[in-house]
Amino acid sequence: MKPLPYTFFFALAMVLNACSTEPATQDTAAGKADPFLPPAERWGQLFVDVQMGKVFPDGKTFVDCTPKMPDEEILAAYEAQKDEPEFHLKAFVMEYFELPKQYASGFQSDSSRTAAEHINALWPVLTREPDSQSTKGTLIPLPNAYIVPGGRFGEIYYWDSYFTMLGLQTAGKTDMIENMIDNFAYLIDTVGFIPNGNRDYFLTRSQPPFFAAMLQLLAEVKGEEEVYARYLPQLEKEYAFWMDGEEEVSEANQAVKHVVRLPDGSLLNRYWDAGDYPRAEMYRDDVETAEKSNRPAEELYRDIRSACESGWDFSSRWFADPQRLETIHTTDIIPVDLNALLYQAERVLAQAHLAAGEEERYNYYLQRAADRQSALLNLAWDAEQGWFRDYDFKRKAFTPVLSMAGAYPLFFPMATPDQGKAAAQTMRERFLMPGGLVSTPINSGQQWDAPNGWAPLQWVGIKGLRNYGADELAAEVRRRWIDLNVNVYNNTGKMVEKYNVEDLSLEAGGGEYPVQDGFGWTNGVLLRLLSEE
Repeated sequence: MKPLPYTFFFALAMVLNACSTEPATQDTAAGKADPFLPPAERWGQLFVDVQMGKVFPDGKTFVDCTPKMPDEEILAAYEAQKDEPEFHLKAFVMEYFELPKQYASGFQSDSSRTAAEHINALWPVLTREPDSQSTKGTLIPLPNAYIVPGGRFGEIYYWDSYFTMLGLQTAGKTDMIENMIDNFAYLIDTVGFIPNGNRDYFLTRSQPPFFAAMLQLLAEVKGEEEVYARYLPQLEKEYAFWMDGEEEVSEANQAVKHVVRLPDGSLLNRYWDAGDYPRAEMYRDDVETAEKSNRPAEELYRDIRSACESGWDFSSRWFADPQRLETIHTTDIIPVDLNALLYQAERVLAQAHLAAGEEERYNYYLQRAADRQSALLNLAWDAEQGWFRDYDFKRKAFTPVLSMAGAYPLFFPMATPDQGKAAAQTMRERFLMPGGLVSTPINSGQQWDAPNGWAPLQWVGIKGLRNYGADELAAEVRRRWIDLNVNVYNNTGKMVEKYNVEDLSLEAGGGEYPVQDGFGWTNGVLLRLLSEE
C-alpha cells in the first residue's frame, strides 16, 4: 500500500486548523494529534486487522468510528493486548472507539403521510449541525448545517447534494441550499477542491463537479449577479483543480491527472484519484479484487478509486469485461458526463465574469466551452447507436457499454437538434423500463447497471428530453418513476437510494452494500417532480 505522503495531509491539516472553529481545535488537542492523517496510516496494523478481519460487515463502519482516547494510548493498548490468548478484536474496538451515531434510529414513518409529506418530515432527520461534529474521527467539520444522504452515509456528498437541493428549493429551504453551497465554498478555499465527502479518507478525489449547477439553482432565487459575484473565486479555484495538468500534457504524455490531450490538440477530462492504494472504507474488498486481477495493484487501486470519483461505483461502463470488476480501467476513459459538467462550468464562469464586467475573461471561458463542446461532440457521438458514448483514449475506440451518462449533453444542452432527437429515440428504445430509466442495459451485478435506476439519472433524462422537445417521453419517464417511488413508499414507508426499474416487484440490488434508505437525492428529485403536478 502506498498512501499519499504524510506531508500532504500535514499541510492540509494546518490549513484546515487555521480555518476551523473553536470546538474543532479543542477536539484536535484532546485526541487526534495529526488531523486528517488517513486511517491506514493513523491506525497502522490495527486498521489492517480490523478491515481484513471483517470486524464489521461494512468496511465504512470502522473508519467512521470516533476514538474515545488519544491515538497513542489506543495503539499502545493494542500492541500490548493483541497477542494475549483471550484477546477479542471486536471487543477491543468497542472499548476504545465510539460507533457512528445512528441519527434516524428514532424516526418512525407515518403511513398517513403522503410521499411529499414524508420527505418534508425527513429534512430535520437528514440535517447535520456544525456544532455536533468532531475532528477526533475522520469527519472534516463544516461551518454550516447540511443535509446528508442517509443510511450508511453520515456526511455530506458532493454530487448527491445537487439533486437534494432540487427538493430543498421546492420546499422553500433556500437557507439550507445556501448553507451547503457555503460549505462547499469553504472546502474549495481550504482544501483546493470539493472532496467526494467531508471525510479525511476522501481527500484524494472529488465527485462529478456540480458546483456551478448548484449556483444556478441558488441564482434562480437570489439572482445571478449576487450569486455569481459571491462565489466566482471558488468557481475559478474548482475549475483550476479539474484542469490542473493541462500545461503538462503533450503528445508523449497524453494524460496528466484529470486532463487528457487528444491527437488534434483539444483537451477533455477524465476521472482520476490521487491515490493508488486500497480505499480506507472498502479496504478488504479492494485487496481481494487486486489479488485476483493479475494486474499491478497500484494501477487497479487507482482505477477503482477513480470510478468512485465518478459517483458510478461501480458500473460496467468502466470495465473492459462488463462482468468483471477486476478489469476496471477508469483512467483510460473520457466520460461523457464529466465533460458535459465541465462545459456547463465554463459557461457559468463566462456568465459570472460578464456579470462582473470582465469581458476578456467572459470571452476566454466562452471559447473554452465552445472548444470542449466541439471536441466532445466529435469524439463521443455515435451516430450509428444514436447516443453519446464514453471513449477509451488508449484504445482509440468507444467503450462497449451504453449508459445514461450519455444523456448529459442533453441535460446541459450542448448536443445538436438532430443528436437530441436521435438520443431521445435511443433513450426510449434502450433505457426506458416499467419503473423509469435504467442506468445501463447490462446486468453485471454492479449497482450502477441493470436492473437499477437512480434518481439523478431520471432527472438528467427528463430535463434532457425536455430541452430537446421530447416532452411526451419526458412525461412518461416522470410518471413511471413517480409511480415506482410512491408505491415503494406506500409498501415500506421508505425512500431508498436506488430502485429496480425492470421488475417492480423486486428491490434494487448489486454493489458493495445493501440498499440504503433516507434518501437525499431520491427525496430531492421526487419532491421536485411531484411539485409539477
